[in-house]
Amino acid sequence: MRILHHVGVLALQGDYAEHIEMLESNGANVSEIRLPDQLDEVDGLIIPGGESTTIVQLIDIYNFRNKLVDMASKGFPIWGTCAGMIVMANELTDKRPSPLQLMDIKVSRNAFGRQIDSFEENIIFNGVEGEIPAIFIRAPIVIDTSPDVEILSVVEHLSKPVAVKQGNLLATSFHPELTNDSRIHKYFLSMLGK
Repeated sequence: MRILHHVGVLALQGDYAEHIEMLESNGANVSEIRLPDQLDEVDGLIIPGGESTTIVQLIDIYNFRNKLVDMASKGFPIWGTCAGMIVMANELTDKRPSPLQLMDIKVSRNAFGRQIDSFEENIIFNGVEGEIPAIFIRAPIVIDTSPDVEILSVVEHLSKPVAVKQGNLLATSFHPELTNDSRIHKYFLSMLGK
């Protein structure tokens, strides 16, 4: 078994560079993923924050959709942050974009409002010790889940999930890559070894 995990970060749009920096600082081997065949070379994938409609359009233009759905169903670890959560959802409250339907979650886009309504809050994340800083920027929120989905974190004032896990799949509404705290990246790396 490899000690160094080889992680892919979907590098079509969004803040993939920040994820790469965070992963490399934790000893992971990281590749920017721009074509579906590159997925065969990595142990897991992060779908970063960005513009969810654009990310989904690019996923379809570059023919990622079927491969990602197939790999996710076979246990390939995928983590979506912010827009990545929207991309992974089974259902959205909006008509666009058309999500990959990887996780049994219903998601509301921009649930906290516009860019001006962005905020930072310390949250409890199941599986990580102590509070973690969470940055919410035009963030989505999970409004419904199936019983198969584990709720890892909730924003107290809304009582809604902002981090969920379903088997090999992880989704967070917030941006751990924009903080100096790498504990959630380490949590994802621990999923790659299973």
